[in-house]
Amino acid sequence: MAADTATAAPAANGGKERSGLAKFLFVHEIDEYPTTGRRTGYLALAVLATIVLYYTYYTQTGVTPNILVSYHMSFSFYVWIVVISNAIGAFASLPASKTDKLGRSNVVIYGLLIIGLLVAVGVPLCQTEWQFATVICVLGLVEGAILVATPALVRDFSPQLGRASAMGFWTVGPVAGSLITSIVAAHTLDSFISHHGPDAWKSQFIISGVTSLIVFLLSLVFLKDLSTRLRGELMVSEHDRALVEAKARGLSTEEVIAATAHPWRQILKWDLVGSALGISVFLLLYYAASAFFTIYWATVFKNPSGLNLTTSQANDLNTWFWAADIVALIVFGLLSDLLKVRKPLMLVGAIGSIVMLFFFIQRANHPYSSFHQIIFIEVLLASFISLTFAPWMAGYTEMVEAKNPALVGTGLALWGWVLRLTVALSFIFLPVVVNSVNPVVDNLQYSQATINGQPFNAQEFQIEHPQSVAFAEANASWLKVLQKPANAPIVAAANSSPTAANLAALTKAVGPVVFAKVVANLTKLKTLVVPYEAQLGYLAAHQNQLDNLLKGVAKSPKQWQNWFWVCMVGMVLFVPTIWLNRGRWNPSKARQDELKHEADVQAELKQLVGANA
Repeated sequence: MAADTATAAPAANGGKERSGLAKFLFVHEIDEYPTTGRRTGYLALAVLATIVLYYTYYTQTGVTPNILVSYHMSFSFYVWIVVISNAIGAFASLPASKTDKLGRSNVVIYGLLIIGLLVAVGVPLCQTEWQFATVICVLGLVEGAILVATPALVRDFSPQLGRASAMGFWTVGPVAGSLITSIVAAHTLDSFISHHGPDAWKSQFIISGVTSLIVFLLSLVFLKDLSTRLRGELMVSEHDRALVEAKARGLSTEEVIAATAHPWRQILKWDLVGSALGISVFLLLYYAASAFFTIYWATVFKNPSGLNLTTSQANDLNTWFWAADIVALIVFGLLSDLLKVRKPLMLVGAIGSIVMLFFFIQRANHPYSSFHQIIFIEVLLASFISLTFAPWMAGYTEMVEAKNPALVGTGLALWGWVLRLTVALSFIFLPVVVNSVNPVVDNLQYSQATINGQPFNAQEFQIEHPQSVAFAEANASWLKVLQKPANAPIVAAANSSPTAANLAALTKAVGPVVFAKVVANLTKLKTLVVPYEAQLGYLAAHQNQLDNLLKGVAKSPKQWQNWFWVCMVGMVLFVPTIWLNRGRWNPSKARQDELKHEADVQAELKQLVGANA
């Protein structure tokens, strides 16, 4: 077989071939199906591009509290940014169907360039919440297009009998994006902020943006795309390679154009729509995990000391969920290809997900659950979700190929549109069901402060000094009089050496009623109030915000359970849509189909070669 060669696409001016520079920048097609080594390389680069895309896209979830504080942004405003960004991404998926005619690689390559510039340069330059919202919405536009192009590339370079493992690797992209976001933030964010100030959270966007620009350069040089003729052929196994190439060479330009005519008329079918909608509602829990699991862990669960989990501890739990998801996607993708079936694995995965989600929901009633219990449940939950999705993704592309192999991009555009619309709608209604998110996130900043140069945790202080807090709350009215700056020297003198003169001055300053309170509680003042005057003053000054925070924390478990029950309904609704998929339930019959297909391929290739002899 000859080496892979790039073809020059016709230029816009009269069909002449493009110049050398234009060819390097914009022409990335190959006319022959690549050998296994090169095909693996192209697949790996497509997966890498997907990982980087979602790393940049999810960077904001790793620094959400910092964003809210820096821009004085309400959580509701932030949610609407996410909603609008996903809605824009949904409609950006539709024109990405043109990759069936124009190719996939340029969308991926220059999408990475745009995303890298938006994230590495655009976000750090934002000074207001509206500027930030604009950049994130443009990011959603590009993400929606790449969401279609990258799995289409994976499909092009993966025969059906290896499709589930290939799609399992592709699906690692969104999951790995969340995992990398948590890991990078956990290891670099505090250091950057301590050295460069509170706005150094923007460093996370610079890191992810530069990563995107590096992968852009790699893709520009190495990423290739099958020619339109090859993309339009169905390849079940690697043994089909010779037949696919022979048939592609025999296609006329008119036949190639006819294959992609009226794409939506061919693809907009009830089985594809139903399957895409089914998996979208099945993944409601995934959407909540990717955007809000950090908040869920931190507001519902507590450590043995009675404190809510820190952001770092919450990210530790996230890491287990996403790592299990990644491993399971790969393992179950390989298993699906080995068994040569999709639907049985999807059914087992869906049932397992429902069962594990039930146990996951129950944990919210036990805020002091050990890390080991939570990790065990979330690892199994993530694994069953992956057992469902990797075979589904493979099965869906095979459903599209059954309609028309030349319109896989259009079929994936339909899926991307349905998926992103479902994400947008779920993010609209999630804050309605879980309305404790607003008071928790909006007031979370007030639980942390710096007093006398030392970090102060309001929640921890209230647990460790309950008597001081209780005394200050019960006597807030007259303690407030004592805390007036003008009275501070007199109070200090009276507390240190209560002479007759000091007490007389104090009586005159604060009045006889407050003076009587001071005398009656002098010992408690010295032991419960004076050592913690600054801390108690902070609690008093931010009492409303802290009360709202605690009320939100108290309501969080039940409200999150309500949303997870909604997620379970989505999983149940998905189950009937499994029967919309093509393919066998029985692995032995699937193997018989494979043997018959190979015999048919050999016969067709022999007939085709004989006809052209």
